[in-house]
Amino acid sequence: MDSEKLKEMIRVIPDFPKRGISFKDITTVFKDPEALKYIVDTIADHFKDYKLDMVVGTEARGFLVGTPLAYLLNAGFVLVRKPNKLPAETVKVTYELEYGTDSLEIHKDSIRPGQRVLIVDDLLATGGTMQATTELVKQLGGEIVGIAFLIELTAIGGRELLKDYEVFSLVSYDY
Repeated sequence: MDSEKLKEMIRVIPDFPKRGISFKDITTVFKDPEALKYIVDTIADHFKDYKLDMVVGTEARGFLVGTPLAYLLNAGFVLVRKPNKLPAETVKVTYELEYGTDSLEIHKDSIRPGQRVLIVDDLLATGGTMQATTELVKQLGGEIVGIAFLIELTAIGGRELLKDYEVFSLVSYDY
């Protein structure tokens, strides 16, 4: 398995969820044991020497990669979720979307100051969701050592919003 084979396995659905969007469906790679192993092992290998304390997964597909990654890296796992999904006291960040705003939350006690954090999500497009996630981690005093994605849509330019961090992607698309 390599990144090109992985890219071939990702199902591309034109005009979903709306006209003009080319949706990258990763359910095809998660059902394949070899592909799933490649994803988790490759990201873990890239960050194995970073002495991580926590892996943060952004709702919801970041949970799919983040949990096994945390296990392999001997780190804890923390959820970042949409509002009103976490049961204890949270910290919240609201961020801009193309047409409106959205918010993300993290448990207030999930990261201690100085803990070394890797953030994981499935897709980097505009970078807005990940920028909000980095803000949550920083509010709790976490030190972000890297951000990992399964897919990066390079033409959209989200990496520019994350230029202060090491960004690692397995697969990239121009669109």
